[in-house]
Amino acid sequence: MGDFRAIVIEQQVDGGRITAHTAEVRRVTDAFLMPGEVTIAVEFSDLNYKDGLAIAGRPGVARTSPLIPGIDIVGTVEQSEDPRWRPGDRVVLNGDGIGETHHGGLAERARVRGDALVRIPDSITSEQAAAIGTAGFTAMLSVLALERNGVDPHEVAASGSRVLVTGAAGGVGSVAIALLGKLGYPVTASTGRADELRDYLTDLGATEVIDRSEFEVPGRPLQSQRWAGAVDAVGSQTLATVLAQTRYGGTVAACGLAQGPDLPATVLPFILRAVTLAGINSVEAPAALRETAWRRLATDLDEEALAAMTRFVPLAEAIPAADEILAGRLRGRTVVDVRR
Repeated sequence: MGDFRAIVIEQQVDGGRITAHTAEVRRVTDAFLMPGEVTIAVEFSDLNYKDGLAIAGRPGVARTSPLIPGIDIVGTVEQSEDPRWRPGDRVVLNGDGIGETHHGGLAERARVRGDALVRIPDSITSEQAAAIGTAGFTAMLSVLALERNGVDPHEVAASGSRVLVTGAAGGVGSVAIALLGKLGYPVTASTGRADELRDYLTDLGATEVIDRSEFEVPGRPLQSQRWAGAVDAVGSQTLATVLAQTRYGGTVAACGLAQGPDLPATVLPFILRAVTLAGINSVEAPAALRETAWRRLATDLDEEALAAMTRFVPLAEAIPAADEILAGRLRGRTVVDVRR
């Protein structure tokens, strides 16, 4: 098949600490790829917080070396030993260990497990599938968790309550706001750049934008009941405060740890207000749930909102963009056109 371009990470680890790290665009051959039943001609990947960590040489994501990063793949099947997939099929893969333990999507070719692939719905273009990516997939899983636990948009609106989205300007937050807004939920968006991004977030579907500092200071274990539900991509003290402010019977979908992995909370919201903390794991989501989420994304995500939150960059620009996403300077979704 010849050689192809890929971002390749190499690192040395000593006692859990990364002592040497490089990330660069290289030309590699098919022999570089890892085992898998399906070979894909990759068209697009994207840049997620995990990808930023891996490319920048932060610990906790890249678990093998050398590694092609990129936790998302959008492309066309070239070869398949899996009878479910044929050459020419348009497919998307989110998570499943790619970009962590298995070569990922920031390359012109990939070889992966057939079990993890999802057929891209006909109504979604390849560019849109990449713009959705793991961030949008995670946001949809979070919305599904709220629905399963009875957080109904009509009841929320009638009660005067809101659904909160933290980390609102990030990929997960931006898509979550667009989904929730289209479904009829009144949405409060929390961000560290409230004044700068107010118009962006309200255009996506937020009805209110507040500063994240409201959630960063420890408070009482039970506080005023503000939220019928929440999508939290931040974790740590922010998640603890959100739980303390969630109303009786509400649900918080926890899907990220931008502030930290700790949870300095008490059990009081759970045993006195019957609050549900729903964990969201997009990496190991089973095939049926992946397919459900993508079907819903095809109908519930506004195309104009998705376009407004998306920018496109060529493969090499994913490397400097890693520092930008870690510093919180990016908003929405950054799609990587690996063919450029």
